[in-house]
Amino acid sequence: MESFLGQLGAICGQGAFYLTCAGDLPLASIATRDIAGTAADLLADLSWTGQENLPVFGPDRLTPDGMAEVISQELGRPVTYRRMSMDDYASLLRSRGASDQAVKDTTEAFAAQDLGIYDADWAIAKPTSTDFRTWCREVLKPAADAWAS
Repeated sequence: MESFLGQLGAICGQGAFYLTCAGDLPLASIATRDIAGTAADLLADLSWTGQENLPVFGPDRLTPDGMAEVISQELGRPVTYRRMSMDDYASLLRSRGASDQAVKDTTEAFAAQDLGIYDADWAIAKPTSTDFRTWCREVLKPAADAWAS
């Protein structure tokens, strides 16, 4: 979820955020505090061997369009999702100094999202506690208020 903070300027200034995935397919998300909590629990669990696939996701299965609705409600102003083409995203990465290999790896990973790479993980994941609305209220809104002032 914290990746939205990297788009704070676009969210506050343009009323939009940009990703490469389909607007109508669920997008896997999780708050960093939940990642930290899960990691701490595993490190304290002496029976854990560190060799398991343990997918963790936030409790909601929102689409980017659904996320835009929640952000709009929590910020009290319209915010929309705008899909960015993979070519435009690759150009953006290159303009920021990413290597050809990094561009290839990142765009392949993002393309895999729409192809269902996380579907099997969703089926076995243990949902964490922070839902997207709570995260927007507790993290995104204060950051947006600070950005605006």
